[in-house]
Amino acid sequence: MSDARTRAERLESLRGAMDGAGIALLALAPTDNLRYVLGFSPLADERACMLLLTARKAIMVVPSLNAEQSMAAAPELEFASWSDDAGPNDALADSLGRLLDGGAARAAVDPEMRADHLLLLQRWLPATELVSATAVVGPLRALKSPGELELLAAAGRIADLAVVAAQRACTAGASELQIADAAATVFRANGCEALFTIAASGPNGAYPHHHTGPRTLTAGDPVVIDIGGRLDGYVSDITRMAHLGAPSERYLEVHGIVEGALLAGMEAARPGASCHEVDAAARGVIEDAGFGEYFVHRTGHGLGLSVHEPPWIMRGAEVELAPGMVHSVEPGIYLPGEFGVRLEEIVHITAEGCARFSSLPRDVHVVEETS
Repeated sequence: MSDARTRAERLESLRGAMDGAGIALLALAPTDNLRYVLGFSPLADERACMLLLTARKAIMVVPSLNAEQSMAAAPELEFASWSDDAGPNDALADSLGRLLDGGAARAAVDPEMRADHLLLLQRWLPATELVSATAVVGPLRALKSPGELELLAAAGRIADLAVVAAQRACTAGASELQIADAAATVFRANGCEALFTIAASGPNGAYPHHHTGPRTLTAGDPVVIDIGGRLDGYVSDITRMAHLGAPSERYLEVHGIVEGALLAGMEAARPGASCHEVDAAARGVIEDAGFGEYFVHRTGHGLGLSVHEPPWIMRGAEVELAPGMVHSVEPGIYLPGEFGVRLEEIVHITAEGCARFSSLPRDVHVVEETS
């Protein structure tokens, strides 16, 4: 969604953040960080590719086989291309020489940069302190523009459709793989890339990040459905439950506790609240109900170009929420050998509190055994 004007604005915002952090050089790899800044990201492979940014200048070091398309996407940028037979050393060294007068005391490097590319950068900056670029890029990405919020809302609407399809696929004898494929099919049919489609049935639901497999559903199985897709660069993430046949009293109890925790987390998610406070609100409900040891992960994470990005809704995270921030609220209870329950909403912070993207209910979705 980026054009030359947006790129220029984001580059200047980065320069301001760099100045405030005492960063002389920023190096971004082909990741969502680069996609945020430029509106595109070349193919990430073994060939070194990075945007080098200083207070006065920016140069994109790019493999020659990606150069033409990259130049067409951002013709106002300066590029330094290199061929396979020449290798990236000269292009990188020359670019750094033109960008820096006598080196840099501190440089911020994309945390997702390949290790071999980082080593290449270190070779030419032996006296430079290298730090993570998250502190520079993260706060900028965390505050979504109205256009970004519109794209996230659109991605969320398609995710709702995919959840409904997955819940309908939860029939006796259906496999987790078939349930996941039902969601993926809806994503693809609506112009989305299916990023992940987790279906965790019965005792597999006790694994928060279950590897969807061939297990088939039987009567009494709860199913955790955790799915996400990417639309025009921006992602969705949602978790709902299905239950094959009448649920037990124990399941109903746990589902109700998780729902209460999610509501408490959403109520706490408002401008000025810290991420820690949102986590504490959701976690407190589960702890008070006696299931604290079975809530084994943070309450949430930011969402945008990446499924997981700042802010982190977790213990000790003192970042204050502000209008435009987007994050998940996803408490869960995982009972080893029995089942798991997780419910997830993606919310955006408003002037008064927060609003969710999904319009789906979070009730106990019972699928009749004969369906």
